Amino acid sequence: MDNTAKNKTYTYTDYMNYPEGSRIELIEGTIYDMSPAPSRINQELIMALSAAFYNYIKSNNGNCKVYPSPFDVFLTDDENLDNCRNIVQPDISVICDKNKLNDKGCIGAPDLIVEIVSPFNPSNDYIRKLSLYSSYKVREYWIVNPMEKSILIYKLDDTMHYGAPKAYSFTDKIKVGIYDDLEIDFNNLNV
Repeated sequence: MDNTAKNKTYTYTDYMNYPEGSRIELIEGTIYDMSPAPSRINQELIMALSAAFYNYIKSNNGNCKVYPSPFDVFLTDDENLDNCRNIVQPDISVICDKNKLNDKGCIGAPDLIVEIVSPFNPSNDYIRKLSLYSSYKVREYWIVNPMEKSILIYKLDDTMHYGAPKAYSFTDKIKVGIYDDLEIDFNNLNV
């Protein structure tokens, strides 16, 4: 990429014209390459957590939908996606407002996002995406770090911003904030 391209603000149009097979995300108009295929432990965590959310929703006749990556989330307030500068593929997205869903993905903020930290680019999850998800009012954001066996959970507070995160380990039971009675026992995930 030359200097001109580095200073360019990319949009959905550029995203759609990127070479096939490329795994990228747009954050504030900047392209970020996604890491190589996730590790086995990352995949197991995505599968186990997605299943926990899905099974809870199904057994409670809930309206929310669970989507593991790759699934496009367009963080925009505009229905016209052509100028969207924030397109991410969270490891897990839980969306409770079906009006946000279309054939392209989710337009607007999911209710809950889980990112499994990769050793290749942890700053995306801890810094860039934290800021992005906060500004677009994702109700609950989990950062799961398999290397450290830790989980940070950010929730919107009364001022509609993220307060200090709650910290957990892979031995804890975690209450899912968007639901009244769902707890996920990390000790029983068998990862």
